[in-house]
Amino acid sequence: MTDTLTKKDFKSDQEVRWCPGCGDYAILNAVQQACATIGKPQHEVAFVSGIGCSSRFPYYMNTYGFHTIHGRAPAIATGLKTANPALSVWIITGDGDALSIGGNHLAHILRRNLDVNILLFNNEIYGLTKGQYSPTSPAGTRTKTSPMGSIDRPFNPISFALGCGATFVARTIDTHLKHMAGVLEAAAAHKGTSFIEIYQNCVIFNDGAFDDVADKKVRDDRTIDLEPGQKMIYGKDGDKGLKTEGFSMVRCAPEEASTWTAASPYGAPAFLMSGLDHDPEMPNPIGIFRSVDAPIFEDGVNGQVSAAIEKKGRGKLKDLIYAGETWDINS
Repeated sequence: MTDTLTKKDFKSDQEVRWCPGCGDYAILNAVQQACATIGKPQHEVAFVSGIGCSSRFPYYMNTYGFHTIHGRAPAIATGLKTANPALSVWIITGDGDALSIGGNHLAHILRRNLDVNILLFNNEIYGLTKGQYSPTSPAGTRTKTSPMGSIDRPFNPISFALGCGATFVARTIDTHLKHMAGVLEAAAAHKGTSFIEIYQNCVIFNDGAFDDVADKKVRDDRTIDLEPGQKMIYGKDGDKGLKTEGFSMVRCAPEEASTWTAASPYGAPAFLMSGLDHDPEMPNPIGIFRSVDAPIFEDGVNGQVSAAIEKKGRGKLKDLIYAGETWDINS
């Protein structure tokens, strides 16, 4: 029988090496606590990362871990989860790693609905390589690679995930620890690909990027927590609401607020909410945008493997190598 796990059980013996004040520390703390709460023993958990500041994460978890190559963590995680479906697999990535060189891999793991959890740390900058603009940097961002201001239109990670057919999509904030814990636990309970965007502050190259919505002084009035089955009410005193009017979301009195549903088979409600980002007249949505059921990729793969073995028997690698046309090369 497994003893009760604590956060300490998931802390590795490695020194955590992020810049002082980095939002990654808070996320690491929340994930370690979530792992303890979920209750999977360390040998049944694996963290897979790509390249970037966030991708040092596996070193700091007392679990299995793979620090892989730029943008390719989803490919490694797909092989890992397919080979061992019992593992709890977590992908750690950043806005650059996931949405630039890794955009193709991210799109396909989302559409396939592998039963893994993806945490995208979004700080709207490249931190590890010293402050270039990233795929989520707002237009006009001045950096070393955009001295006159970026002219690219930024990705909205939530809209991207929804467009790829992700079955669980959520957002949280590095400084909102209680909220982050709840979102992480909901993601782990979901069967299928869970995608969580985390607003994460880079104190060195993009400090305060999310202060307009994430700062504790304004957070209650500038964010709305999407809780399935609950009225869309926000504000420090719960005195504000949102309701749907046709294809728009409008502000209203709390008693007129619509009830949020994340289980719609259509992505329209979630897409509508994802479009409110950084609108100074509207709250920025956090919480669970979408949570629906769909067939799981590794179940389908392993079902086909079992069916083939039942029909043809378990094959041998040598037989496969020498099957079909072969030839000899003589010197």
